Amino acid sequence: MIESKTMLRVRYSETDQMGFVYYGNYPQYLEIGRVDALKSVGVSYRSMEESGYGLPVKDLVIRYHNAALYDDELVITTRVTKMPTNKISFGYEIHRGEDLIISAQTTLFFMDASKRACRPPASFIENMKTYFN
Repeated sequence: MIESKTMLRVRYSETDQMGFVYYGNYPQYLEIGRVDALKSVGVSYRSMEESGYGLPVKDLVIRYHNAALYDDELVITTRVTKMPTNKISFGYEIHRGEDLIISAQTTLFFMDASKRACRPPASFIENMKTYFN
């Protein structure tokens, strides 16, 4: 299993007129957690893209539990609990202290330079085996 924690402070520009984090910003927070989780296990989005691979989002599910506010310090916990194949699924929780703000899941799939679904690079699979064997 892979698990990483990322700290994030809510910026004023991310809130609406009521002072709540605008709901459309949460997918960006998830991406921050996802990139950090992969980086923590030696996988770089940049290097994959430079090698001709993309990881577009196939599915996104968010459940809102509480509101986050300007200047809140949030912790994004990102998990990968299953060995990736031609797709990779992430689970997330965003907390402010003990309060659960959102829970979410995303599924991404590997895409080659011609924009078609493909298998991940062999180096990616080898790297992941370290965390799932």
